[in-house]
This record gives sequence, structure tokens and C-alpha cells, in this order.
Amino acid sequence: MEQATLPGQSFPLGATLTPEGVNFCIFSKNCTALELLFFDAPEDAQPARIIRLDPDRNRTFYYWHILVPGLGPGQLYGYRAYGPYAPEQGLRFDGTKLLLDPYTRAVANSDTYDRAAASQPGDNCAYALKSVVVDPRAYDWEGDTCVRLPYASTVIYELHVGGFTRHPSSGLAPDKRGTYAGLIEKIPYLQSLEITAVELLPVQHFDPQDAPPGLTNYWGYSPVAFFAPHYAYSSRREPLGPVDEFRDMVKALHRAGIEMIMDVVFNHSAEGGAEGPTLSFRGLENRAYYILERENRARYADYSGCGNTLNANQSIVRRLILDSLRYWVSEMHVDGFRFDLASVMARDEWGRPLESPPILWEIESDPVLAGTKIIAEAWDAAGLYQVGSFVGHRWAEWNASFRDDVRRFVRGDLDTVEKLASRIIASPDLYPQPDREPNRSINFVACHDGFTLNDVVSYSKKHNWQNGEYNRDGHDFNFSFNHGVEGPTAGPGIEALRLRQIKNFLTILFVSQGTPMLLMGDEVRRTQLGNNNAYCQDNELSWFDWDALDRDADLLRFVRGIIHFTQELEIFREERFWTHPERGESSHIVWHGVRLYQPDWGYYSHSLAFELLHPESEEHLHIILNAYWEPLVFDLPHLPPDSCWCRIVDTALPTPYDFSTPESAKSVAGHHYRVASRSAVLLLAQPWV
Repeated sequence: MEQATLPGQSFPLGATLTPEGVNFCIFSKNCTALELLFFDAPEDAQPARIIRLDPDRNRTFYYWHILVPGLGPGQLYGYRAYGPYAPEQGLRFDGTKLLLDPYTRAVANSDTYDRAAASQPGDNCAYALKSVVVDPRAYDWEGDTCVRLPYASTVIYELHVGGFTRHPSSGLAPDKRGTYAGLIEKIPYLQSLEITAVELLPVQHFDPQDAPPGLTNYWGYSPVAFFAPHYAYSSRREPLGPVDEFRDMVKALHRAGIEMIMDVVFNHSAEGGAEGPTLSFRGLENRAYYILERENRARYADYSGCGNTLNANQSIVRRLILDSLRYWVSEMHVDGFRFDLASVMARDEWGRPLESPPILWEIESDPVLAGTKIIAEAWDAAGLYQVGSFVGHRWAEWNASFRDDVRRFVRGDLDTVEKLASRIIASPDLYPQPDREPNRSINFVACHDGFTLNDVVSYSKKHNWQNGEYNRDGHDFNFSFNHGVEGPTAGPGIEALRLRQIKNFLTILFVSQGTPMLLMGDEVRRTQLGNNNAYCQDNELSWFDWDALDRDADLLRFVRGIIHFTQELEIFREERFWTHPERGESSHIVWHGVRLYQPDWGYYSHSLAFELLHPESEEHLHIILNAYWEPLVFDLPHLPPDSCWCRIVDTALPTPYDFSTPESAKSVAGHHYRVASRSAVLLLAQPWV
């Protein structure tokens, strides 16, 4: 016999195990009745039990709650919320829809989930996702703690959990491919690159069916449950499997000294616009969770480009976001977060930009999050661009200007040298605050959104026809160049130049002040065949081809070498700007051109040289960048008689001469160095031996 329910309490939100049973609590201000449904299996079309909550006994203010005895971890559940369906008032209650708990810690996915069917009128239990009761205490962390490396010692590797190991060449068992467990098995590879942090594309449970017909939402920027690890990335098919396997992954990364940064999407949800499905938030309190158009509350404001916008500065949503972040840190041991389209979170309930957005300040100042990395993609899809002006004192930012200005210089564009210099010294023109830590500029040349590094040097135009949008999607301004042939070529001259340009990009990335970020597979020339918006391509176009480790071993050797070399030096772990943002003074960097102390900042210039000096460690480097189409002879700075310049990098030379360790580096004779066209050189001052 079922035990009688108890009133429960209004905190904490979600499903919480207690000695008496499970306390359920959910927010809904305007619903008139609420049902709690229990299921025995994810594919069940009918609930095993329905409890109708009493608005007098089971409601406190706008929180509905109940304690149900006899339940334990793994119990499947969902809600039905009844109330007015009045879109013109912003209300969209539909008592026929099973709704996910916004605070669910796991999602019971099944082969029966059907986004299209769930969008149709009527009961959706047969097609809907189910929430899962989770006991986060039931896991042995074995003393695990977060890594907490400073930005100055961090090298970020942006990867996709599914795409990293899904390719048959990964060598993993089929059930491990594309999973958290699969990533664990590839940690030694990440260690061999000397990566210190992985930044995972979204792993909060998302809707893979939120994509054009016949395609898949591969990237995962379509969240459904902000507390739940994505179910499909687990090799364990039971409802609680994803939670424990995710934690196994985090624990294994920490044992390897690698931080885990989550790409979180608090700017929109998978429910989309007015024609989208009712999965959770819309059916519970549409008016609270989303920004609606002021003139017509039946329409969703869209600052995310995905059909709706979360109302991030509304008190209920602020609490949801903060509770989610705290959960991932305290219970899942996550080291940091990259916030997708973070500028959306700077808007008020009507979409107006706020000078001092409460949610962003709360994230920055929250004590649970105090030791984490918080990284903003400081723009949104509606034109709000806040790189360099994002609020707060602790936020790091994706530096898109680094990507664009470095690409333009390497391509050979005019009027690029002065901008390049600013990017090399952590962009003091963008970040003029004198107390700002320079490594909070996240530098990258390629990321998931856009061309891979190989495609930057292989395509002059995007080729997104496979996405089904007539090649209209994706960025049109990529600052890329095919070097004579669009796409793959057997021409040895073009291939050699492309490889050299890739090495030029990587050299600039790793000798620049700031935190470098490398895109998954760029170290082995992963290509998407010119697709610069592969969000819907869950296939070999996007996956990491592990055969490339042998095919492009020369480039892989170069990448491993330059990461190790730069990360060993104090100059690249400096926590102050090399050049003072206001005065331009520095004891760390000296600019040169072809002639010493004569940098050419002119409109037509294509070259730049600079010395890096670290007084305490006595490190002394000279870097030369020649984007000109002809060789140039550069003066070399004078050294004491007992020292000489030794060549660490010359991207014009074939392997193994393109990169040398300090121990094997060849000394440079004379006071000049002939730098080949479109190449980069890195010299290190060392004692004569």
C-alpha cells in the first residue's frame, strides 16, 4: 500500500532525498493546478501514479511542494501544470503536456522521445523526456578536488565530447565511442599535448532533434535541463548512468592535472519560438522564464538567434542559473564555465542592455564560484558586443579580435601590423583597465563556430550546403584564403604553404600574452571541408579522425613542441601586461622591424619583430613574423659575447627543423636572419657551448 504523502517544503527546489522520502518542489506563479506523475520506465506512455497537489496544503507562495515516502534514486517523474492558455498575456499553460522539472539532475532519455510528436496537441507522455530523482551524495569522489590553475598557466583545448571519440578510428569499443567514458580513455593524448584545461561544448542535457529535418543538433546549443549531464554522452543506459559517468570523467581529468570547463547556455532553451514544443519552462511559467515582446506578449524576443531568450535577470531565472552553477561546482566538481552569448545575460526583462546586470555580478561574487574560471562570449545575436566592456573584475573573455586580426595579418591584408601588435600583448587597447590580469584574454584563431584552422588556409568561401539552408548560414567574413585552390589539393607547393601558414598561426597564438585556446583537431589539420557552421553535422565531417595522428605527425610534433616550450618559460606566465596599457612602457617587450628599433606600423607593412625579456628569469627571445610574399632579412639584437641566438622555430623549414628544443637548437651565425616569405621565426638567447 502506498504511504500517505506529506506536505513537503518549499526548499530546496527540485527532487531532494530525505530520511522520510523525496521532497519535490517546483515554481509556478500562475498555474491553477499541478500534478506530479511517476513512471516505471522512460518509454512509458502512461504514468504509474498521479498525485494532484492541493493548493492549500502543497503550496507556499508560488512554490508547489510535496513529500512522497517510499521513493529512491532513479525514480522517474514529471509534472503537468494547468492554467490559462492566453498567449497575448504571455501565459501558455497546457495540462496535456508532461513537463521536465527545471531542477532535475538527470533526464531519462529514450528512443521514444520525439520532438515533433511532442509538439502536437494532446498528451505527450509517450514522447516526452522524464525527470529522474538523483542523490548527488551517493558517489565516492576519492578525495577529488578542483585543479584551480591560474590563467597564466592554462592552455585550453575546446572539444566536443561526442565528436572527440565517435570516429571508428578512435580505437574504442563501440559502446564507449562518443561518451564521457571514451574521453577518459583519451586523457593520455591530452597530456601528451600538455593541455591543462578542456572546454567542453554543451554537456547540459540538450535536444538533439532541434535541427533541420534529417539533421541533428550536434553542438548541443539547445538546452533542456540545466542541471543534468547530457544522456547520450553516457555509455551507461540506466537513468542514473550519465551522472556517475560524468563525475568519473571529471575525476579522471583532475587526476591528470586537467581542468574541466563547461560551455553553458543560459541565453535560450530548446523550446524555441511560439511554434516550438512545450517541454518545461514554457508550460510552468512562460512569462517568468522568457523575454517576451512588449507590444505582443504572444511573441518571444530573440536575442539568441534560436527563437527565444531566457529572462536571465528575472529573480526566478537568476536563482535557477546560480543554483545550476553552484551544483556543477559543488556536486560535480567542475572547474569553470564558458558562457555562450553571455551578453544576453546583460539584458533586462524587455531586452534592454543593463549597465550593471544583477546576474553577472552575482556570478562574479558568489562564494561557491569564487575559485572557478568564468569566461564570457561577450556578445549576442542581436548586435550587443561587449568585448573589452563586459562587467565585473573577474570575468575572462573570448577575444574575437585576436582571431580576426591574426587571420588578417597572416593572410597578408593591409593595415594589420599595429592591430597584430596589440593582440600579441593581450589587447591593452580592448582591456585598458590597469589592474586587469592580461591572461583573462582568451586568445584563439579557430573555435567550434567557424572554420577549423586547416580550413582557414584551404577555403576562401564557406561551403555549408549540407546544412540544408542553401549556404546562407554561417559567417560570411572568415578572413580565410585558399592559397590558389579551393579545398583539398595534391599540389605540393600549395600544401606546403598551407602547412606553413598553420604553423604561423600557432606560433603567434602561443607567443602572445593571454590564455591560448586550441580547437579540437587543429593540431592534426582536422577539416570540415569548408563548412563553417557544422552545428548539425553529427558525422565524420565533424568528428576527430584519429588516423590523422599518423597522417599529420609532423604538425602534431610542432604543436606539442611549441606548447611545451612556451609553457616552460616565465615570460608566458607573467600576470602583468608586458606593456603598460596607459603609458606604453615595458621592460618585457621591445618592438623591431627589419631594422632594429624601427617597427613599421604603416598601412602597407606585412612584417613585425619583437624581443621578449624577463628580467627575473633572464629569458630572452626574439620573434620575427613575415607575412610578406618575399623573403626579408632582419637585423638581430646584439647579445653579450658569451651568448648566441639559437633557432627554436622557423616555420619555413621542413620537419624536424621547423621546431627544435633548446637543447638541440642550432646557433645562428652573424647579426642577421633571412626570413622566408610567409613564415615565422622564434630565437632564444642561450650561452655558447
